[in-house]
Amino acid sequence: MHELSETLLAFAAHADRALERALPPADQPPVDLHRAMHYALLGGGKRMRPLLVYATGHTFGASPGTLDACAVAVEIIHAYSLVHDDLPAMDDDALRRGRPTCHIAFGEAMAILAGDALQALAFEVLARDTAEHDAATRVEMMRVLAAACGSHGMAGGQAFDLSAVGQRLDASELERMHVHKTGALIRASVRLGALAAGCRDENLLARLERYGHCVGLAFQIRDDILDIEGEAATLGKTAGKDAANHKPTYPAILGLEASRAHLDALTAEALDVVDGLGEPATHLRDLARFIATRAS
Repeated sequence: MHELSETLLAFAAHADRALERALPPADQPPVDLHRAMHYALLGGGKRMRPLLVYATGHTFGASPGTLDACAVAVEIIHAYSLVHDDLPAMDDDALRRGRPTCHIAFGEAMAILAGDALQALAFEVLARDTAEHDAATRVEMMRVLAAACGSHGMAGGQAFDLSAVGQRLDASELERMHVHKTGALIRASVRLGALAAGCRDENLLARLERYGHCVGLAFQIRDDILDIEGEAATLGKTAGKDAANHKPTYPAILGLEASRAHLDALTAEALDVVDGLGEPATHLRDLARFIATRAS
């Protein structure tokens, strides 16, 4: 298994501190809402999306401080999406990151409000960013994040997911679902890191988009494999739930060995895409390998 480097672990710790600073104080009214937001955002997690922001920005020479707003915003959006995905009306899950899900801990109504407030906070973070980005760059960052959230991004992917329960999808239909549901925010993380670092080269941005596409699908395939092979204590969420709910997954459609082969091929392509960027892209390569081999 490929482990995160010391630099990436330091980026993750840096992201945790930036996330805590972005939240309203937990003891500030409305206390229940703010406590639920803290619970959803600071309760662990791999910080994969912030790491992609930092790794991409590092490739173009940006300091972590220049990248903080984008890293924080994507992770806040991710946290909000998990709160809503876990609700009884969606995936109806009781365990997330080794703890009760937000609606179990705070009630369904407060969890919905926490997700709503987190989504709004993500855009507020980008709007009040103190880094020296011009107005056009700030607007583009907000557009990229909004597109990743909407009907052509996560929300659309969740809609595809809900309609696919109990259905027999082919591989292309499954990929379409995950390009939206999982891949959109991962691709946005890479693009936001490049934008925050000042990259405007359309050829480079296209290469990074392809990298994001590959690691986004690889992340989902690894998730699907872990849902079969992993245990709840390691995963921090309910194992085997996809199969129990008759949800389409890569192993269910391709088989386990073909899913592993597809994961390897996507990882190889991601590495090839950033190969020409040299040593500064080391962290992007490390993340691609980690995504393909993680244990949780």
